[in-house]
Amino acid sequence: MSKVLVAYFSASGVTKKVATRLAEEIGAELFEIVPETPYTAEDLNWQDKNSRSSIEMKDTNSRPAIGSKIADIRLYDVIYVGFPVWWYREPSIIDTFMEAYDFSGKKVVPFATSGGSPMGDAEKRMQALAPKAKVAKGKRFAAHVSGKELSDWATEWLS
Repeated sequence: MSKVLVAYFSASGVTKKVATRLAEEIGAELFEIVPETPYTAEDLNWQDKNSRSSIEMKDTNSRPAIGSKIADIRLYDVIYVGFPVWWYREPSIIDTFMEAYDFSGKKVVPFATSGGSPMGDAEKRMQALAPKAKVAKGKRFAAHVSGKELSDWATEWLS
């Protein structure tokens, strides 16, 4: 059996709940991608073009610093990476995460939370940032997704 990690970034707590449920269902370790500078409500105001999140998402080279660190990424074979959908893609801090570790030979499986926005080309961007990984097609989930649905979806990559 593969050693599995569920790594996630959550701005409002929704992705954290889904990631925790997923980790419990599949017996994975859980890791929170914590921004070095936490996001405030004002930072997350997507309607304000001058908010921190809006500015970060406009700049594809933006790499917000991460304040948490995985002790040894080499321990894991499969890494699920969860995030809220921002501007129809993964938040810039996920790009920071993908560049921070050597994912060579690992299966990386993106998952997102959103009320309805698709993930866009998140998988392609994540694959470009971790070219020696195998980045799978991800899936978007609503906040109320059941543990069974998560487990049924996740088991495809656990063989």
